[in-house]
Amino acid sequence: MVKLAKGFLLLLFLLLLSGCWQDEPPEEAADVLPPLEVEEPPKEEAALPERFALPYMPGQSLDPVDCADGMQQVAASLLCEGLFRLDEKLEAQPCLCASYTYDPESWRYVFSLREGVLFSDGSPLTGRDVKATLDRARDSDRYRSRLAGVASVSAGDGTVTVALRGPNTGFPALLDIPIVKSGTQDDAAPTGTGPYFFVREETGSYLIANQSWWRGERQPVDRISLVEAPDAAAMLYRFSSHEVQLITADLTGVLAVSTTGSVGCADAETTVLQYVGCNTARAPLDSPALRRALSAGINRSNVASAFLSSHGKAAAFPVSPVSSLYPAELEDTYSVDGFTAALSESGYASERPLTLLVNEENSFKRAIADYLAESWTAGGVAVEVQPLPWEEYAAALSAGEFDLYYGEARLGADWNLSSLLEPGGALNYGHWSNPDTSRLLSEFAAAEERRAAMKALCAHLKDQAPILPVCFKSISVLTQAGVAEGLQPTAAEPFYGLGQWTIHLKEDA
Repeated sequence: MVKLAKGFLLLLFLLLLSGCWQDEPPEEAADVLPPLEVEEPPKEEAALPERFALPYMPGQSLDPVDCADGMQQVAASLLCEGLFRLDEKLEAQPCLCASYTYDPESWRYVFSLREGVLFSDGSPLTGRDVKATLDRARDSDRYRSRLAGVASVSAGDGTVTVALRGPNTGFPALLDIPIVKSGTQDDAAPTGTGPYFFVREETGSYLIANQSWWRGERQPVDRISLVEAPDAAAMLYRFSSHEVQLITADLTGVLAVSTTGSVGCADAETTVLQYVGCNTARAPLDSPALRRALSAGINRSNVASAFLSSHGKAAAFPVSPVSSLYPAELEDTYSVDGFTAALSESGYASERPLTLLVNEENSFKRAIADYLAESWTAGGVAVEVQPLPWEEYAAALSAGEFDLYYGEARLGADWNLSSLLEPGGALNYGHWSNPDTSRLLSEFAAAEERRAAMKALCAHLKDQAPILPVCFKSISVLTQAGVAEGLQPTAAEPFYGLGQWTIHLKEDA
């Protein structure tokens, strides 16, 4: 439980303006608010609502492909489902897809659709519907980058074929894109196969339980009210006044605030990596031994607990530690002596302080950057933090005008690291170029044994240290205290595991 104090509306208003449950946000984005302070609230009896409600922006589409980020996406997530869904370990589980085949020679997937799946209007799911949605997604702002490796999509009788531009044995993890019935994408709420469907009446708008939902799981309530909130400030007011019972938030970007009453919090792991980037084209950071020493000098567990308030996971490699691909056996335990020994082995001799760039509007990242600089300086590598406005920070990275920088990247759930590590990669600001890195990235993309290939790649990255992973952030579902039980949200689905939810209302008390 978290206790959020006065000032909640203004500060979470800023949060929601940034899109608090984005499926495909920019790979590097300014996060302007520092972390939330978490404390245990006093025991108090929960005041249950008469209905369960979500905020809703009237006049804006609930089409999951291009609806507004944030709470509009949360409501939309109850309407539609994807070919796959990501579980709590960020791994793909079949949903509308029953099975698939992959041809490693032609890089072609054939997905067989689950039989008997109906849209909420009673019509059957077809390959044409899936193709239409994926074609729109390829052109959308939200999914364009994710699907850049797709060459073509074609529909068959109960199948969908996707041809790729190159090998990717992790591609199904990118296909949790919600499928919309073809021809309904321009409706206020497109037709999907999910547990609820949209209804507008004179008395208001609602989500009604889909009685023909193919999963056959229990929906915790028959009706979810949609409370109109034309902007983010109104959304926050509705939550603070208990008119709506659920919102989503990035708690590591919010000032310490408080309000009366308690709020339930359930975290979801994400693919958002925070890391230190190194300018490998500039001395002395052209030395792998020095980069390894700097990595040894990062107390990642302390960063995750003290600066993320445990809303994140320490990570020594650029793959989430909750994933089965994470090579925990390659991790080294942090110690000051370990940093000192690695630095001595590198032969580093200080000639000038190194600069560490960070976005100055982001108090959270600034605090981490200050902590890292102090730790390295105390150990013998003088580092000075240089905070810059977002525009100047981004320009400096693009121009390579830095020694080190504290960065953030949203990775794909297929764990393709090319944007960070390949020459010409969109996030390869450190100008890293290494034939072995490129080879291992290619081998991982084509690997049948993905864990072994990821372990080999991470062993190489540990040795070369072109980037220094720090942690993976989480995002949170906030609920009115005592209303919802059994929450197990995932990065893309705040209502993941809906059949295990229990929602308490006043009439049930």
